[in-house]
Amino acid sequence: MKEVRGAMLALAAAALLVGCGGAGAQPEGLPPGVEVSLVQQRSDVAARQAQVRVHNDGDAPVTLGAVEVADPRFDGVAARVVDRATTLAPGRGVDVRVQLPPMDCAAPDAATTTIAMEVEVGDTAYRAESDIVDTLGFLPELYARECLADALAEVATVSISGFTPAPAGRAGALVLSIEPTGAGTARLEAVDSTTLLMYAAGAPPAPHPLGIEIGPTASARTVEIPLVPQRCDPHVVQEDKRGTIFTVDAVVGDVRGEVDIPAPPEMKARMLSWVAEWCGFGGA
Repeated sequence: MKEVRGAMLALAAAALLVGCGGAGAQPEGLPPGVEVSLVQQRSDVAARQAQVRVHNDGDAPVTLGAVEVADPRFDGVAARVVDRATTLAPGRGVDVRVQLPPMDCAAPDAATTTIAMEVEVGDTAYRAESDIVDTLGFLPELYARECLADALAEVATVSISGFTPAPAGRAGALVLSIEPTGAGTARLEAVDSTTLLMYAAGAPPAPHPLGIEIGPTASARTVEIPLVPQRCDPHVVQEDKRGTIFTVDAVVGDVRGEVDIPAPPEMKARMLSWVAEWCGFGGA
């Protein structure tokens, strides 16, 4: 019966999504007692995901199918990552993971975020729509950061192009490559410490100054940045999410902000292995 019910909900959701529910199949509000909010945890950041937090404070079970979050700043919608149906008994909650689309940097930076969910309550299946609150306020920051990255990419390609390990107690070397496009201006002011790595052994974590000006006549260049582990904690290495994503403080035109520069996967693996060896828990 559960399989039949799930199939029926999926069919109903599909029909509603393509507008085949007839003239009377208009979106409705959330079921009584159902509350939603949008959050992004640290573990969601690297995968560009977020979570729709749904809680059922009503008197009846509610089954959730397709989930979509829309925002004028999105180039598309944030859709449910796992295609499935979830039933919430009264008093229960669930976090539904959604994949964030790219940002539309031509959109205004202030917007209302909405959610659409295919729901079933009793024998009734329908599309529910509502505003949804970004409780941690991550969307404006994400919009600003990614749009600044897009603006920087028009001026120059900035990437992590090399890494040289070093024996324990000495600094390795990270290589930052800057290839100007010949259009616009930018300034790379500093690169911040990560959760795993910093730039001076025995000192508090702090940004490493760059002071690189990029203009239409600038030439390609590389910059070598010293690198040492910030923490010798094996759990930090094993559970790393952002330890090899380097945040650069940048100014593009008259806009100041931060741009994330991730290390390529192969280089990330080398850095994590080096930290383990440098700290003495890398095995024999």
